[in-house]
Order: sequence, then structure tokens, then C-alpha cells
Amino acid sequence: MGGDYAPDEVVKGALSCTARTDLHIALVGKPDALDAVVAEHGGLPANVTIRPASQVIEMGESPTAALRTKRDSSLAVAIQMVRDREASAVVSAGNSGAFLTLAHLSLPPVTGIHRPAIGAVLPGHRGAWVLIDAGANADCKPIHLAQFGVMASIYCERALGVKQPKVGLLSIGEEQGKGSELILAAHRLLSKAPVNFIGNVEGDDLFSGEIDVVVADGFAGNVALKVGEGMAHFVLTELRGQIARSLMAKLGALLMRRPLKHLGEFFDYSTYGGALLMGVNGICVVSHGRSDARAIESAIQVAQRAVEGRVIEHLAAVVEQLQDRELAQ
Repeated sequence: MGGDYAPDEVVKGALSCTARTDLHIALVGKPDALDAVVAEHGGLPANVTIRPASQVIEMGESPTAALRTKRDSSLAVAIQMVRDREASAVVSAGNSGAFLTLAHLSLPPVTGIHRPAIGAVLPGHRGAWVLIDAGANADCKPIHLAQFGVMASIYCERALGVKQPKVGLLSIGEEQGKGSELILAAHRLLSKAPVNFIGNVEGDDLFSGEIDVVVADGFAGNVALKVGEGMAHFVLTELRGQIARSLMAKLGALLMRRPLKHLGEFFDYSTYGGALLMGVNGICVVSHGRSDARAIESAIQVAQRAVEGRVIEHLAAVVEQLQDRELAQ
């Protein structure tokens, strides 16, 4: 029920996904609203069910107030299904603050993990890479950044199929001595972590394809994410404007339609769908508030890959085996 285009686009994306996979999806929310949308798309398939929830947490609503007054919200019910093992994963494009808070309360962190973090999958020249933390923790300690690197490395390997993912720490210079006290201390811990740590990376390295995981606190990570989204939107908008200004440009664009289409898909957030909340005992995928059907379908695929890759189980095993107590406690 959450998102700028819910429930129509959410239901449409879910139905599209189940039409070509054997996944079973539960649509959680107000039955009347969901039934109406499902009917518009040919009825309820055998592998889709509707789970009633009488309340909806609105996009601009205070997470704290919503948690007190909306215990039967669609978001709360969906997360409870994961907690009670009725579902393997939850996907939402709704109020992200409420989603993170509910997930943290209902699905406690994996033993040994201090802070859950958002891992956003983004495009690069040589394939997808992961930015962590993309906004869950504005204030962090060095141990948090080190554990973020461990979590995202496991996700990158188990769900994205990258062998020995290269892990970099976002800083203001590649040199080991560059950065704030937080970055200097995190660098020392990541150097001892069970990951393929390559050292500091700068902002202009993010989309180079040379790094598989970029570690940052949630403040810097979210800023980097939004700057990237904004720049992509600016480039595509400016390109369309330039093409529209002359006949020659339009003819050139016609000849370049395939590369231009690929470029648009490369920058389109709906291609990647959602970000995984890493570190809690359940697969939770935070989808963009502006998600359309395609983005929802992509977010479901993110959840599917995380479940099939047994990301949580492997993370728990790695944390349990950590010999360096600085990283385990």
C-alpha cells in the first residue's frame, strides 16, 4: 500500500513477476483496494494471495506516531509475516523511516552485528556494485563501517555472483592517511576484516567499475546516492533537450536509438529496484518511493536473490567465526 503510485503499480509489478516465475507473493493491505486493482489485471493468479491489513502508514507520516497508532498497518503485517516465517522476504516502497524502524524492532540484528545498514545496488561500467550505508545510519562508529563492509561483501558474493568483491572506503583521498578520524579508524578495522579491502576510494571512483562495494556512513552514503541520481537525471534531461532543438540532432538520435535506450536503462533506478536492509534477521528490501511496476518487479528480484543466496545465514556464520574481537563485539 506504500509508494507514490500504490497500490496500482505495486500490484501490477507483483503480478508481472508471478506471471513468469514460480514465486508466491502476498499482497498486504486493504482487501477492497487490492481486489479492485487485481480485477483490472485479470484476477488473482494461483500464486498470489491477499493478506488483509486495516491501516496504511502514509508516506509523510511520523514513524514514531505510526508505530503507536497503526499496529495493523500493511507494513507492520508484512514484516510480521517475515518474523513468523510465513514469508521469506518483505518488499516495500512505502515510508522508509517506518520500514526501517519496524524491521529493526521486529527482526533483531544478526548476532554480533551492531547496526543494520542499507545496501543500494547501483550501475557501474563493469556491472552492478553496492553502496553501504545508503541512509540508515547518519552517525556511525568505526566498528559499524567495518561491519558494513563485511555485510555488503557477503551480499555481493552470494546474491550478485561477484567472486572476492573489492571493498573500498569512501574518503576525500586514496591515501591511507586521508579522511576524518572515523575514516582513519574504520580503515584500520577494514584492513583486518575478512574482506578484499582495497583501501580508500574517492567520489569519482564510484561508477568506474573498479570497486564492488563502497563503504560509507549513512550521511555521506545518502548524499553520494542522491548526487548520483540527480546527475543522471540532469544528463538525461539535458540530452533530451538538446536533441529536441534541431532536426539534425533528432536524426542523429534516431540512428543512435539503441545506445540511447541503453543509456536510459543504465541510469534508470527501476532497473535495480530496491536496496537491501542488511544485518537484520529477515530479508527486507526498501524500494524507491517513486517505484513503478518495473521497479517493484526488480525489487522482488533483489529479495529473491538474497533469499536464494542465503545471505543472512552466511553473514551469521562469518560473524560467528570472526577471530578479531574488535570486529565481533
